Amino acid sequence: MIPDFEVTILGNTSSIPVHGRHHTAQVVRFGQDFLLLDCGEAMQLQARAYKVKVSKISNIFISHLHGDHYYGLIGLLSSYSLGKRTTPLTIYGPKGLDDIITTNFRYSNTKFPYPLNFVETHDDGLNLLLETSRYQVFSFPLKHRLPTTGFLVKEKHGLRSMIKEKLLQNEVPLAAIQSLRQGEDYKDEQGKVYKVKTYTYPLPPLRSYAYCSDTIYNPELKQYIKNADLLYHESTFMEDNLERAAVTYHSTAKQAAEIAKMSQVKKLLLGHFSSRYVHLEPLLEEAKTIFENSILSEEGSIYAL
Repeated sequence: MIPDFEVTILGNTSSIPVHGRHHTAQVVRFGQDFLLLDCGEAMQLQARAYKVKVSKISNIFISHLHGDHYYGLIGLLSSYSLGKRTTPLTIYGPKGLDDIITTNFRYSNTKFPYPLNFVETHDDGLNLLLETSRYQVFSFPLKHRLPTTGFLVKEKHGLRSMIKEKLLQNEVPLAAIQSLRQGEDYKDEQGKVYKVKTYTYPLPPLRSYAYCSDTIYNPELKQYIKNADLLYHESTFMEDNLERAAVTYHSTAKQAAEIAKMSQVKKLLLGHFSSRYVHLEPLLEEAKTIFENSILSEEGSIYAL
């Protein structure tokens, strides 16, 4: 069975929470695993509103240390403590994040009933942060005003499904079945060969999700996000604010679309909108002039891969 792979947007605004929009936070669900990408203010309220099970989150990824991407973290960790969480939690983020968190809880004399681990991220290329039997999470460098990384969630192949009719037609030894499910042909002691392509169904295409939080326009990104099924790329401004985007190390909707096009992704999800935009349709129209399969991220919406 192919695991569910989906993204729920909890917040899609930039520095100021306005117009009913909230700071950046989103949850990636792969099967029964829940990953939190950034944790802006009001993350918990948004999660409750959209029935996201925050108790199931086991790994948190923080892109950088601007407050609109992590100010919700201390509140979330406190709630876990009050709720008597016992399952381990790992936070991946830039240097300094562990000091910020531990200093706060040291002065509040908060004791965690669950193991809390920190893994420092680095903006020096593609780095593997987490690997399970079915997916991997990588960080990759973004260009912003301080060390920042994007995150790439990539599916791995699971065991192959056997063709039952072929098993009924032929007596296939258990050792052969085990090998075939791993994607390897099997040769028995008599020299009979059991081919993977004969006894198993073709594997489905692998899926991937790329998350680019805050970054200036950077064509180098294509080497990390090429062919992603879904790309979330910040689109803080429109082209009439191109100079402002450059000064603040952000991107326009058009630039996000150009990255999507050159990276040959399947779909572009726009987000991190400036407070100056009450209505977002013009940003979408701008992106579509370059990359037709662009959509606006909407809080509470779930995007399946």
